[in-house]
Amino acid sequence: MSSTQPKVITKSDPTRIAITWSDGHETVYPAAVLRRLCPCAHCVNEVTGQRMLDPESVPDDLQQTDVRLVGNYAICVRFGDHHDTGIFPFPFLRDHDPSGA
Repeated sequence: MSSTQPKVITKSDPTRIAITWSDGHETVYPAAVLRRLCPCAHCVNEVTGQRMLDPESVPDDLQQTDVRLVGNYAICVRFGDHHDTGIFPFPFLRDHDPSGA
């Protein structure tokens, strides 16, 4: 099993999402960090790859209101600012571990 496959996704705290990966590593994502990383076409220009979302516009206390699986490869998060178009593939999430691990 790949280290980019989650075993458990915990969303019990609205300010964070925790993922325990198949290799035992746990990553905790503050909702604001995920929102700033959103890879959707509203947040990143599809042609140039330039980030369109100003990270300063995302409050540090932003909450997530829903987390859904997208197939067996990603999650979709609804944030407190009602943004919900980003799909976060598991390898993307593991690569963007806030702890740097």
